[in-house]
Amino acid sequence: MTITTQKTVTCNGAEIPALGFGTFRMPGDEVLAIVPKAIQLGFRHVDTAQIYGNEAEVGLAIERSGVPRSEIFLTTKVWTDKYARGSFMASVEESLRKLKTDYVDLLLLHWPGSPVPLAEQVEGLNKAVQSGKVRHVGVSNFNTAQMDEAARLSDVPLVTNQVEYHPYLDQLKVLEDAERLGMSITAYYAMADGRVPKDPVLNDIGSRHGKTAAQVVLRWLIQQQGVIALSKTSTEERLAENFGIFDFQLSADEMKAIHALAKPDGRIVSPQGLAPEWDKAA
Repeated sequence: MTITTQKTVTCNGAEIPALGFGTFRMPGDEVLAIVPKAIQLGFRHVDTAQIYGNEAEVGLAIERSGVPRSEIFLTTKVWTDKYARGSFMASVEESLRKLKTDYVDLLLLHWPGSPVPLAEQVEGLNKAVQSGKVRHVGVSNFNTAQMDEAARLSDVPLVTNQVEYHPYLDQLKVLEDAERLGMSITAYYAMADGRVPKDPVLNDIGSRHGKTAAQVVLRWLIQQQGVIALSKTSTEERLAENFGIFDFQLSADEMKAIHALAKPDGRIVSPQGLAPEWDKAA
């Protein structure tokens, strides 16, 4: 078993491992094959969602890993059709049954696109914490105005906003707002749908450190204040690569060069009907 000293991000009372393993678009058999190995390798943060359809397999994978549930930071997300008062807590309880656990460490509102008033959605998050079934709460894919409003409405502090973030998308405004609110940012789509491994700038930086472009980007993310990175792979070989980011540091110039890759049209994920009006780049 390989354990390397991990970094954690502290945000509004939560201690979140800075590198997580994401399970978006992972079928159940893939989750069962790779997630136990990820945990055995040293990953201590696992991310799923109701809409991914793999919560049951994630729960089983954690069980099969041999690592105690208490050592895993587990995140799931409520889907937009469960935001209403009448279905929110029932959906959380269903998630817990599937995940084979009596609590999750972090529960997120998955997308802002819902006719249910935000106050009612946030009330659901607060009740989930009050019930003892959820330790921390946050949001996902919210713009800064929505983050501010959710934080204002919530009795329980929000700990993260999970958003698309990679070198081609400037998220400075969201990062600054999160910092002001005491929140973190959890970055998904870090590999920018396959663009990262082919990027000459990232490969050049990687060659200086004996690392791949993918490792450079994961390091770039977690080296930023208050940023958590989700990695994802279906191969055991790539698991070790994704986890091997704690033994080197990027220079200030290298960090700047990666930030400079951002493009005005860098966003990849923006589903109609779910996505908000995004903040313009700083």
